[in-house]
Amino acid sequence: MEGHSVISPDVLARYAVDAAAEVRGVHTKHRRGARVVGPEVEVHVVVDYGANIPTVAAEVQARVGDYLQRMADLTPAAVNVVVDDVERP
Repeated sequence: MEGHSVISPDVLARYAVDAAAEVRGVHTKHRRGARVVGPEVEVHVVVDYGANIPTVAAEVQARVGDYLQRMADLTPAAVNVVVDDVERP
């Protein structure tokens, strides 16, 4: 049987949020969460106070890219990480 499947951008965005939440020091904002526009992913996160933001953002990028590759056979052209807030202890 021939055919293809399409995964909704909303599902891909949920995958991105789940992957970002696995990174230590990151909390996701479900209100904004993530969005997938074409080949790019934008993930909104809250970072723990004292965390190294560039390091955390790089880990989020890697984790989201890997997760989408494994779960949806999708390699995003870019994973843009937006730090919306820093959570104080």
